[in-house]
Amino acid sequence: MVYLDNAGTTKPYDEVVEKFSHESREEYFNISAIYQESFDLSKRVDEARRYFLSIIGGREGDRIIFTSGATEANNIAILGSSQMKNKRFLFSSGEHPSVYNTAIFLKSQGYNVDFIPIQRNGQVDYDALDNMCDSEVCFISTMLVSNETGAINDIEKIAHIVKAKSPKAIIHVDGVQALGKISIDVKKCHIDLLSMSSHKIGGLKGCGALYVSSNVNLKPTYFGGGQEYGIRSGTVNASAVLSFQKALEMRMNNLEQNYKKAEEIKNYLLERVKKYKNVIVTSCKDGSPYIISLLFKGNRGETIQRFLSSRGILVGTGSACSSKKVGNRVLQEMGYTKDEILGAIRISLFDENTKEHIDSLISALDKYFEKINT
Repeated sequence: MVYLDNAGTTKPYDEVVEKFSHESREEYFNISAIYQESFDLSKRVDEARRYFLSIIGGREGDRIIFTSGATEANNIAILGSSQMKNKRFLFSSGEHPSVYNTAIFLKSQGYNVDFIPIQRNGQVDYDALDNMCDSEVCFISTMLVSNETGAINDIEKIAHIVKAKSPKAIIHVDGVQALGKISIDVKKCHIDLLSMSSHKIGGLKGCGALYVSSNVNLKPTYFGGGQEYGIRSGTVNASAVLSFQKALEMRMNNLEQNYKKAEEIKNYLLERVKKYKNVIVTSCKDGSPYIISLLFKGNRGETIQRFLSSRGILVGTGSACSSKKVGNRVLQEMGYTKDEILGAIRISLFDENTKEHIDSLISALDKYFEKINT
């Protein structure tokens, strides 16, 4: 099997699975209990918080809240910040469904919500953002790396624009496709809230995290025993947290090496697909090397995906959270037509991928086009 849908989920590292198995069997205590074993485990979870903060450039007083995944982290960030109904909330049009649909929910509840256009290259339209910002804006949300195209937003530039006109605005960033793949500096980029996910970096599903700056006070969106600073009540999944930490450690130990390898494979793929006259590359050249979006005009991406799958090659057609829906909202916002978008496939890379995998993909695509042209 050739797996090229790593933006949807990654294969867990063996070391991460072993870590989770060990912690679940031997260190299964509830960290909220008052006996010594729980205290010791609680300390290890707090060490994990400090490790996450160190990786993303957090400061003393900042917090890491562990969640069930990035969807929950995004919801907590947005709904926890929705304290002023009379103020304005801005969201990039290119956001993941867990952000976009939460924004739509806020709008349905009477909040003043606006969407920032994105450019043809998938980045936020910085000029439009500048025009939209004013003293009434209290919250802005944008992703660092697009899960659809790999476009990288200049968060430092966005923060500069926002803070000039909306100095009190909270800046939330979906960092799911960036963590463990490119460097993140929340201090330098003035990020107040950052969402993260375990299963996108060789960790396990069901665990995520939300970075919360010390100057942000989130309201809890549901209630219980007051865990996670009173913001995310519920028994902490310590085994998943420590496994998430293990996955991030493994990514950070080889950050530059993995990036260069992915870049080589991406460039190799882009060179190989040039022979197809009907292909449009929607990923910009300076985007993430881990995600490549292609449109095959006159074809259906789902049909291509099924054909490739029948030959043991797995690719995506977009966000796995909304892949069963017709069309692609993000590509549409970028200005592509519905007919062009129908032919979309997404190829996303991780550690195990090689140029030989790309050769297998191209060979299968050749067979697909031979089949439909005969």
